[in-house]
Order: sequence, then structure tokens, then C-alpha cells
Amino acid sequence: MKYVEAFLRFWYDFIVGDDWRVAVGVVFAIAATFFAVNSGHNWWWLLPAAVGALLAMTVLSETRPRDDHGA
Repeated sequence: MKYVEAFLRFWYDFIVGDDWRVAVGVVFAIAATFFAVNSGHNWWWLLPAAVGALLAMTVLSETRPRDDHGA
């Protein structure tokens, strides 16, 4: 049973990683692209645009100065 738990923990860490918001965003972008293309729309560009937006969001959140003085 510990092998199954280790396997699942690996995949959770691999997919979610450090930021769960990026993982949710990618899943949402894949689903939105899938449903748009299957309904007959030519929206292949949605996935690369979403990945670019998620990358920008991550970089901006990591480079933002933090207030370490009060807590």
C-alpha cells in the first residue's frame, strides 16, 4: 500500500508542484479548448494564450516586492 501512496504523492507533486493555481488554470484551459474545438470552433489558440497568461501571472506574483515588516 505504501507504493501506491508514494506513486500518488509523486503525481500530485509533479502536477500541482509549487502553485496549485497554475495547475487549476491549465486544467481549465485544456477543458475549455477541448469543449470549444468539439463544438466546432477553431479555438486552438486558447491553450497557448492561457499558458502565456498563467506564466505572466506566476512571474508577476514571484517578482512582486513583499512586505516582511509586519506580521
